[in-house]
Amino acid sequence: MDSALHHGAAAPASAITLLPRPRAKTGLLGWLTTVDHKKIGILYAISAVFFLLVGGLEALLIRLQLMVPNGTVLNAETYNQMFTMHGTTMVFLAVMPLSAAFFNYLTPLMIGARDVAFPRMNAFSFWTFFAGAVLLNLSWLPMLAPEGYTGIGQAPAVGWFGYANHTSTTYTPGLGTDFWIVGLQLLGVASVVASLNFIVTIINLRAPGMTMMRLPVFVWMTLVTSFLVILAFPAITIALVELMFDRSFGTNFFEVAKGGQPILWQHLFWVFGHPEVYILILPAMGIVSEILPTFSRKPLFGYPIIVFSGACIGFLGFAVWSHHMFTTGMGKVANTAFALATMTIAVPTGVKIFNWIGTLWKGKIQTRVPMVYALGFIWMFMMGGFTGIMHSAAPADAQQQDSYFVVAHFHYVLIGGSIFSLLAGLYYWLPKMSGRIASEGPGKLGFWTVFIGFNVAFFPMHFLGLNGMPRRIYTYDGNLDWNLWNFVSTCGALVLGLGIFGVVCHIVYSIFKGAPAGGDPWHGRTLEWSLPSPPPEHNFDTIPVVRARDVHWHDKHTSEPAPEHPTAQHEREHGVHMPDQSWYPALASFGLFILGSGMVFKPKFVAIFGHWSIVPILGACIVVMASWLWALESPGGYHVHPNGGGAGHGRGGKHH
Repeated sequence: MDSALHHGAAAPASAITLLPRPRAKTGLLGWLTTVDHKKIGILYAISAVFFLLVGGLEALLIRLQLMVPNGTVLNAETYNQMFTMHGTTMVFLAVMPLSAAFFNYLTPLMIGARDVAFPRMNAFSFWTFFAGAVLLNLSWLPMLAPEGYTGIGQAPAVGWFGYANHTSTTYTPGLGTDFWIVGLQLLGVASVVASLNFIVTIINLRAPGMTMMRLPVFVWMTLVTSFLVILAFPAITIALVELMFDRSFGTNFFEVAKGGQPILWQHLFWVFGHPEVYILILPAMGIVSEILPTFSRKPLFGYPIIVFSGACIGFLGFAVWSHHMFTTGMGKVANTAFALATMTIAVPTGVKIFNWIGTLWKGKIQTRVPMVYALGFIWMFMMGGFTGIMHSAAPADAQQQDSYFVVAHFHYVLIGGSIFSLLAGLYYWLPKMSGRIASEGPGKLGFWTVFIGFNVAFFPMHFLGLNGMPRRIYTYDGNLDWNLWNFVSTCGALVLGLGIFGVVCHIVYSIFKGAPAGGDPWHGRTLEWSLPSPPPEHNFDTIPVVRARDVHWHDKHTSEPAPEHPTAQHEREHGVHMPDQSWYPALASFGLFILGSGMVFKPKFVAIFGHWSIVPILGACIVVMASWLWALESPGGYHVHPNGGGAGHGRGGKHH
């Protein structure tokens, strides 16, 4: 029986039409004003992939500088800029937004909703992320470099962790650190707004029968990650505000000469920074937990345990931050407590791995491209986990701290973990997003290129670290016995870069030239596979009624029609109300961009526009926000209606 009929859809999809709208629905204006969660997910994906390539290019320049002793590819200042922007870009502009792309596109589809709870806030979160990303990368502009400065532009050169007191005006008097501070604050606003939206969406907009213990694991990880964001980001926000006050208003939070405490920055940063590791890895775990059952042709082994272990990882992630600070002199009691907590967090992580292996055990495994990336994730993440356990012992960490051994560890976790899983997700859901499927041959060639390049690039760093090579050095002498492994590591990085670029090209080619995929090419388990590819703007003709955990498998293999949602008859007669497009999110984000630029360029800004120039800018932002709120009370939106029958139009829409 047709899966659409199982979800109570009385009219076929071809009978559902979109009525004319008061503003452009397609083209550039359509993308600038969209509030559709699927389009916003695509915008996140495009931005994240672009910055993944940018961050990768920065990494290759770093490795080329270290390829041979006494390298001259980069000078010291430019190397520090590349080092800082590579870390910042990969964490905040590549991995996090690529996870957000999946959150946006898939969460409403997986829970049987037509959109997120607050569509315009969803658009606002993307445009604010985009504003922060642009502001950070404006710092590269050469015309911003002061006279005598040997770096490029005014990019930050303090490391992605921004340790005090390197960030003080004494040591970094230029604009680079200000770009970093304000850019991260805008990115934090975007992340918190989006996370609140996902929490409300998952809790309130689930389809009938979609109990919490029937949620796909990916949705569970979205929920846990969202809570981590709203609990972790206030710590880094406080630290950034204090740093901004030190630099702009003469306060003394971190200035040692004036009584400040640099270690306060480390505590605030790592209270955010270690949960941030799980903000990056939990979505990857959710993606793998969806792919493995599909290509093993059996339900996920130990579903409740995987859900519970994910929540435990999120909780314990706030109890281990000071294992980054074992060498700062906290004392034996603190070191022991954080060492034990770090060892404890390995338990729920190991539980997940055993459950994934249990899912594979005796399954009818299909080694399609998403599956091989998922299997690569498990192996690479285990490698990173093993070295992480080594760091949990304070005496061992004292030897490995700030060495290339640590660089190898977190790259195995974040590239071998997050990136492998995100690429698995791109290949897995590409047919749903584009309606086309990627070919197997080039996909597997890309996997092996990335896999081999990654291991050749980062495994030798373990040897370099154990042989004493410290992090954050831009050159080294030829008699230190680091030459061979640095050369091998750089060769591997070049292969990895070639592989990532090839994978991106293959995905882009598949979007336009791939074979038609159909609605369910993988024989999927979850609700999104019951829809056409790509899904219509309103997602579901009628909201589905969920009767099992693997709902789509259940519906395809039962002859009993699903009960109809109570609103189905009303929607067939009167149409489905959908939120209209809006300029307010982009305008509000542009206002924040202008305010952020004013904070960075404050001396020039004041010299040109005067001390009171901030007043009209703030006034304009307030007007935009007030207009946004006023529009909430006006009728609006538009209707998807069977056979094109009657609808209402408007410019706002209380359903936003």
